[in-house]
Amino acid sequence: MAAATTDEWVEIGRIVAPQGVKGEVRVYPSSDFPERFLEPGDRWLKRPRSLTPEPVKLVRGRYIDGKGLYVVQLAGVDSREMAEALRDAVLLVAAGDRPSLDDDEFYVADLVGLRVIVQATGQDIGTVSEVFAAGNDLIEVTYYASNVENSSQTKPRTVLVPFVTAIVPVVNLAEGYLEIDPPAGLLEP
Repeated sequence: MAAATTDEWVEIGRIVAPQGVKGEVRVYPSSDFPERFLEPGDRWLKRPRSLTPEPVKLVRGRYIDGKGLYVVQLAGVDSREMAEALRDAVLLVAAGDRPSLDDDEFYVADLVGLRVIVQATGQDIGTVSEVFAAGNDLIEVTYYASNVENSSQTKPRTVLVPFVTAIVPVVNLAEGYLEIDPPAGLLEP
């Protein structure tokens, strides 16, 4: 397996636990592409407290219906102890290996960090801090401290915004922002 030619990585899942005694691991996906966990081939593994991903081969995988998890077998991992040592490691692919998307589809990693602008006023209110899959996806917007009345609070104020075209009509990845057209009351504390 050749080394990746890019320093940019895309996390596709996190190993959360061993599965059984033969080295399989449970993976919580952060990718909407099941083939990342089902099709054998090259992947990258970044262990906790490691700065450099290492190459790994996915031997096989299966989906656990109802749990939202995949069980995968990685080459060279053949005991529960070896699988346990991979807990909290992340599976990665090189950013250049991402599948093409339709015009109205976006990668979660591309949305996180975008500035959030209220379309009607042009006010830049915060940034996308997380994306949650829940029927319709939700984006978590973390307000800038200057947009919060009591900015001395220790936890930043956030709001969940449905990621649907009616509420998020503009996503401009090139310029690093998205525009929202929130219904009345959505942005109220």
